[in-house]
Amino acid sequence: MSEIIPDSSKKLLQYVINNITIDESDQEKQSLTYIIIDELFKINKSEIITDRSINISKSQSKELKNFIDRINKNEPIQYILEEAEFYGRKFNVAQGVLIPRNETEELVDLIIKDSKEKKIKFLDIGTGSGCIPITLIKELKLNKGYAIDFDPRVIKIARQNASKHEVDIDFLMIDILTERIPVIGLDVLVSNPPYITESEKVLMKPNVLNYEPNTALFVSDEDPLIFYQKIAAAGRQCLKDEGRLYFEINERFGNQVAQLLENEGYKNIEIIQDINGKDRIVKASNTLT
Repeated sequence: MSEIIPDSSKKLLQYVINNITIDESDQEKQSLTYIIIDELFKINKSEIITDRSINISKSQSKELKNFIDRINKNEPIQYILEEAEFYGRKFNVAQGVLIPRNETEELVDLIIKDSKEKKIKFLDIGTGSGCIPITLIKELKLNKGYAIDFDPRVIKIARQNASKHEVDIDFLMIDILTERIPVIGLDVLVSNPPYITESEKVLMKPNVLNYEPNTALFVSDEDPLIFYQKIAAAGRQCLKDEGRLYFEINERFGNQVAQLLENEGYKNIEIIQDINGKDRIVKASNTLT
């Protein structure tokens, strides 16, 4: 890496792009570079386009090289910045906490559209950063929410995010596979559980495999629907009559998840595709009659 840091925004942009060596498209490298320059030098995209002049200190130069080194080791930019964006808000993240995905924004958006004008009582299972419950409370102007995760490190970050966004969430440390859910009378039960099979790891990029929590991503090929089965069974007792269950799913298992829900006694089951035309969400209604 060259020791000479450029003195103009456009040259800096090209300098960073040229020094990013990960196996990504030029467009992705450029997107990463805009984020890095904005974070380190407070120069936004429009200022780069107009080629704002810059004067980079030795400490900034060192920090820039550290950023590039970490990116070239395939560390996700969200972990480097210690934050990720979700539904227009920023959330603290750290290694061990799943980085929020665009597909999950679609899941949340569906719940928001289905719940407008309603003061729902909801529970999020496998909350991670807390992006789902926090967004639901903010967008639906709710007073309170409930969320579950089994990892105390994850719950710590989720609580930080709840405090940051000034919302009231009761975080419960529970292993959904072995413990019962102590919340009843729910209008909405939502979960984005682990759904990538172990055999699909070969399709994953190193920034995911080497840094993000495997426990939040992967399930065995022998029992890939284990979380859906456990949550669906629990939901029959936790949800009100006509209460709604929402799952984010592996695109391969839409029909299997729908059949599982039918077998459990749910009604009004729908498989919903994401923006890329892949089966991504299954929703259903509970019935107590």
